[in-house]
Amino acid sequence: MDEVQITLPDGRVEVFPKGTTIKQVFEALGLKDSIIGAKVNGKVVDFWYELESDATVEPVSLDSPEGLYLIRHTAAHVMAEAVQKLFPGEVKVTIGPVIENGFYYDFDFPRGFTPEDLEKIESKMKEIVEENKPLVRKKVSREEAIRIFREAGETYKIEIINEIPPEEQITIYEQGDWFDLCRGPHAPSTGFVKAFKLLSVAGAYWRGDERNPMLQRIYGTAFSNERDLKEYLTRLEEAKKRDHRRIGKELDLFSIQDEIGPGLVLWHPKGARVRRVIEDFWRKEHERCGYDILFTPHIARLDLWKTSGHLDFYSEYMYPSMEVENTAYQLKPMTCPFHIMIYKSRIRSYRELPLRWAEIGTVYRYERSGVLHGLLRVRGFSQDDAHIFCRPDQIEEEVLGVLDLTVFFLRTFGFDDYEVYLSTRPEKFVGSEEEWDKATMALKNAIESKGLKYSVDEGGGAFYGPKIDLKIKDVLGRAWQCSTIQVDFNLPQRFEISFVGEDNLRHTPIMIHRAIFGSFERFFGILIEHYGGAFPLWLSPVQVRIATISDTHIGYAEEVYNILRQENLRVERDFRNEKLGLKVREAQLEKIPYLLVIGNKEVETKTVAPRRLGGKNLPSMKVEDFLRLIEKENNPYKWREVENYS
Repeated sequence: MDEVQITLPDGRVEVFPKGTTIKQVFEALGLKDSIIGAKVNGKVVDFWYELESDATVEPVSLDSPEGLYLIRHTAAHVMAEAVQKLFPGEVKVTIGPVIENGFYYDFDFPRGFTPEDLEKIESKMKEIVEENKPLVRKKVSREEAIRIFREAGETYKIEIINEIPPEEQITIYEQGDWFDLCRGPHAPSTGFVKAFKLLSVAGAYWRGDERNPMLQRIYGTAFSNERDLKEYLTRLEEAKKRDHRRIGKELDLFSIQDEIGPGLVLWHPKGARVRRVIEDFWRKEHERCGYDILFTPHIARLDLWKTSGHLDFYSEYMYPSMEVENTAYQLKPMTCPFHIMIYKSRIRSYRELPLRWAEIGTVYRYERSGVLHGLLRVRGFSQDDAHIFCRPDQIEEEVLGVLDLTVFFLRTFGFDDYEVYLSTRPEKFVGSEEEWDKATMALKNAIESKGLKYSVDEGGGAFYGPKIDLKIKDVLGRAWQCSTIQVDFNLPQRFEISFVGEDNLRHTPIMIHRAIFGSFERFFGILIEHYGGAFPLWLSPVQVRIATISDTHIGYAEEVYNILRQENLRVERDFRNEKLGLKVREAQLEKIPYLLVIGNKEVETKTVAPRRLGGKNLPSMKVEDFLRLIEKENNPYKWREVENYS
């Protein structure tokens, strides 16, 4: 009998017959009930996995990230069974994957689900969990799988089966009398799904294509214990309060209107003020760091995108081209080719490099309507785009400079916690292995010299070069992809750009793509949720509002208003004939950092009575004293030194 050797985490080596399942291995080793699966050569598998060759085997515990994956995948199946038991013959199942914070399952259910239905589904799920039904993996042939699901009337499953590669084994997971087409892996039984909650229902097109039927997607989450579930649900409620779409409407910051088009943002005056503050700061700091600011058109001849390769590799995200005077033009999805053409406009010397060029460039990318999400996923947006053209020996120094600038920006806007990822050479790539190795080492050295902790995503680089990605964490601990630094060996070759080296020969420069915010729309959405709309003073669309107690105070209030305007503060007047309590309440709801109240006393003493957002009343003070009070808060470089924000 053929045998396989397994190596355990403690270094022990055990021998088992070939084809032994993970369940049989763990039973022989007498491992604890808290073990829910395994990692075989780093891959997460369940108890039904058969060992066909020597491998390293690591038990997966219930409370590990891998264990959570198994629980959530099983929860999706439990939910699907519950739905079909509650609505027999009415519902077809499609797919039910694990996602970042839970799981979902898409159902073809013409009536649609109601909140009351979710409660019933949860109750039925609890019954299925109580039954503690084993999940049994069954291998079937393609013909048998098609027969099984045709008899069940599951047309979507047949479509999936027909797309499975011929060499791949088809498997079904059974839990009692219910079954589903699935690769796995799963928890050993339904009883492991102890702490779960169904969250919401949304529409989703089959395969994400609006030409296909609209399905009903039920989102849920699951954890290994009730405590973790409760903590997550609390964070979720806080996230709902901070939803940038709701706050954006309440504070009149932006809108997305059907008459304009999905994913196309209208910046209202208050939102535009914040954006202008961010843009002004962005330009000032880039110029300080040796960048030149560029401006490029919104369209270009289609041939430009053929040369760049976007038409071949990116066309699904590009809008249809337009014809003008018998020439095809394309809305730009990227700014890179424009910057390259500026570089190519004349001969460059090695002495000129590096060239650092930045642009706040508006681009247009087609995203399916089903994935659009407020400011976070749009179709028209402005990137804080920059490209650095440098010699190979300058890569590390330039990347270090970009990292310095990125960390400075993120901290300035209140983000101190971020995850850093270094993505390396994939299987298919352009450029030589030597170029890749040198560039990857330059990125690695830059990260380490900054003292940043990072993870390596082996093979996760783009085909044209290695990259660094930074995900910022907001006040709720959620990670957001924003900053990226990418080395590019591809575009310089495609456009045949060069510089004259010290040897008087032509050499190909390295191109570094980088963005700090990603896009102004997305970053603004993140800022709204991070601060819950209560921006620091220097970023607030309205920094100060002046409120009078009666009409007799308007004359002096106008004087104060004019002084603050001369100091370039963003100030509003509330001189209405309304009760002060209403004015205070409205200022709080609009999250204005300071309300200056003016009554008889303030008129007589030529002072103002400041009230901070949050309800703290400050003593009456002269206007010049108020200006000194807020001086640091209104300074992007010093605002975090103020006690309110520390």
